[in-house]
Amino acid sequence: MSLDNKPVYTGGCQCGAIRFRVEGRLGEASICHCRMCQKAFGNFFAPLTSVRGTDFAWTRGEPKRFQSSNHVKRGFCGECGTPLTYEAPDGMALAIGAFDEPEGVAPAIQWGIEDKLPYVDDLSKLPGQTSDSDPQSAEFLSTMVSYQHPDHDTGKWPLEKQDK
Repeated sequence: MSLDNKPVYTGGCQCGAIRFRVEGRLGEASICHCRMCQKAFGNFFAPLTSVRGTDFAWTRGEPKRFQSSNHVKRGFCGECGTPLTYEAPDGMALAIGAFDEPEGVAPAIQWGIEDKLPYVDDLSKLPGQTSDSDPQSAEFLSTMVSYQHPDHDTGKWPLEKQDK
């Protein structure tokens, strides 16, 4: 919370070149199944939340933008490609996965369901395993060194090896 008791959210791209801060109540979080959002995110759907009416700021860098239609621009990191924004005449929405604590931004509605992929509703029925449950995966993960920006603000970017 900020000094005036408004919620504060932070986030950014995978590499850390772009960071943002949102102070205030987020708009209704959603997922959009439209084909344009699927392509923009390279995924089954786009999870987004509106920042209209908040105090929003880019705190490091700013996204590159692609005009995906006559009404909408999509913001993304020019360094790592992380999808970040949906920008329309009525305001901007941020990608939920770009927040440092995405678990606190739960979608409340689905849009564009006419383009929903036929298997999306059954994803939760698929068998699940932890990342290290397979011996080969466990070995692979034990030697992995992440270059991903941490889920919190840092004083500088890129981070030096001792800061990671």
